[in-house]
Amino acid sequence: MTMTLTDPVIDIEGLRKTFGSFAALDGLDLTVCAGEIAGFLGPNGAGKSTTIRTMLGMYRPDAGRVAVFGRNPMADAVAIHRRLAYVPGDVNLWPQLSGGECIDLLLSLRGLRVESGRRKNELIDRFDLDPTKKASAYSKGNRQKVALIAALSAPCELLVLDEPTSGLDPLMTREFTDCVREVADGGAAVLMSSHLLDEVEQLCQTVTIIRAGKTIRSGPLTELRHLRRSRVTATIGVGAHDLASIVGVHDFTVDHDQVSFTVADAGLAEVTRILARLDVRGLAVEPPSLEELFLHVYSEPREVGA
Repeated sequence: MTMTLTDPVIDIEGLRKTFGSFAALDGLDLTVCAGEIAGFLGPNGAGKSTTIRTMLGMYRPDAGRVAVFGRNPMADAVAIHRRLAYVPGDVNLWPQLSGGECIDLLLSLRGLRVESGRRKNELIDRFDLDPTKKASAYSKGNRQKVALIAALSAPCELLVLDEPTSGLDPLMTREFTDCVREVADGGAAVLMSSHLLDEVEQLCQTVTIIRAGKTIRSGPLTELRHLRRSRVTATIGVGAHDLASIVGVHDFTVDHDQVSFTVADAGLAEVTRILARLDVRGLAVEPPSLEELFLHVYSEPREVGA
């Protein structure tokens, strides 16, 4: 099957997967395109890992459509896996092999050979990994580094990350962030599931939020921010109370010359107009964080039957 540049790399629609009487996925939708870093969010048990395993051909879906590179993961798993790299959140390695041997073996399982080893050696240096140590001597963070280095050592068209920075310290997390951006800049699609919302917010252009196996919000992060109000803090000499009466202003508080409130997008123009004629000595406008968006979405009542 030939894909065009506009075809999504991951295209999931109405996905259902049950285990006995439990519906792990109940009509989930997910789309990721080439060059896109997509966040995949939901609490434990929401269906993130089940979605990824179904997408990788590890689980057979009960209903819905799942396509990766335009192919069916159950029928074309080998062809699909040659074009992607996957990093799970809990990495188990061969205990008697060294870290370097594990990296080479993981690459060979993808049908790849890194003849020069230049990229692999660069990543070993960047992630500060001792490749001569036995895997049995590695900490959780070092096991995670092995999986990340193996995934990033050769080009791929899809990078699938399931809690990828588990066990990494802040310095290594920064290296990881840089590497993922490089992969996406090269045209690959990236799907990242993570509980670290600040990490997703820093990296991802789009976000899909799921609950109980269903997609409840999906789209560019810039658009999803409109679901919540921005927070404004200002230092104002006099006239601050004029802001309290603006339609769209909420949570208004004044402490001496410090004023704080939230405002919907519809009220920003009026807020700006009034601030322009006041004695403003300091001003900060913060868009809603991804954590606020996530908590807002999860505070909404569920649909009947959901």
